[in-house]
Amino acid sequence: MIGGVATLAAPSATRRAVASAGRVVVKVGSSSLTTAAGGLDPARLAALVDAVAGRRSAGSQVVLVSSGAIAAGLAPLGVRRRPRDLATQQAAASVGQLQLAHAYAASFARHQLTVGQVLLTADDVWRRAHYRNAQRTFSRLLALGAVPVVNENDTVATEEIRFGDNDRLAALVAHLVGADALVLLSDVDALYDGDPRRGGARRISEVNGEADVDGVDAGAAGASGVGTGGMASKLAAARLAASAGIPVLLASAADAARALGPADVGTAFAATGSRLSARKFWLGHAAGASGRLHLDAGAVAAVVGRRRSLLAAGITGVAGDFDAGDVVELLDPAGRVVGRGVVAFDAAELPDLIGRSSHQLPAEQRREVVHADDLVPLMAR
Repeated sequence: MIGGVATLAAPSATRRAVASAGRVVVKVGSSSLTTAAGGLDPARLAALVDAVAGRRSAGSQVVLVSSGAIAAGLAPLGVRRRPRDLATQQAAASVGQLQLAHAYAASFARHQLTVGQVLLTADDVWRRAHYRNAQRTFSRLLALGAVPVVNENDTVATEEIRFGDNDRLAALVAHLVGADALVLLSDVDALYDGDPRRGGARRISEVNGEADVDGVDAGAAGASGVGTGGMASKLAAARLAASAGIPVLLASAADAARALGPADVGTAFAATGSRLSARKFWLGHAAGASGRLHLDAGAVAAVVGRRRSLLAAGITGVAGDFDAGDVVELLDPAGRVVGRGVVAFDAAELPDLIGRSSHQLPAEQRREVVHADDLVPLMAR
């Protein structure tokens, strides 16, 4: 851990919301559960479980998103450091996932709590039917009093369809289960505007909007050597969840009891957006995009500013190979993604239609390219 426990005299509204949340998603990273050489750290895992059990006994439902499968499999396989090739990562995950699940089951049993393992791939979030199935599974596990323990299914995930890190997975799961708060636990005690190990970095206790993180240098991957995420991925996940109406607390795993208790440690991210429907969130943040539509300025104003449907007249270019019913990204004239939606035409059909007004099109093609009901405007990024 970097830094010590720093408590606040008067908790903010965001912290009170996290502390009182009825359903919480908690994410913990590999470095907070394992040793640098690989293998689980029983004391760290037990402390985390005690904190989650304490929140459960206070009346909240908890979903635990846990990294650590690959790292846990390194020592048993005699691998000294995290492998770079996918096949060895998958082999380590297949060994480590069993150890991780067994360790959680045994530790939660000390509190008379049952765990249920949920392994997800990106397909389970990108595909609408899979997404809804996952929602039902989580709902039933929570209704039965179990603690769902979630991880990416590293044994079958490929480079092309990986989430990239479990911080993003946690933000997606938080919306999928209708969480009231997201708690991100790591080996750093808060968000800083630079690397706190180098000195001179300013600790940020509250994030109420984008202005509060302007100029933050979140770096890249973690320094422990056993995980894939770093502060950059945690900041991105916190922004994603907050923009979807979910308050976030970022804190050290060593402070898990306080993070899941009074929430008076770490950095609190206020919810900056309204809660989206599951379908709108899926369209905007979870679904895989099969292509891109380039829009002129007028179409961007209509789609983003006035929440109108996208018509062929406002499209200037088409990229990708997609079918009607696929999700596509909408780009402004500067090439920034400003929206996502379900396209009503195949990619092969659109070149002959773009730039033409509805009255210039054959009757059977006089329909929206992306209907407003199937479109989610996004901040330019």
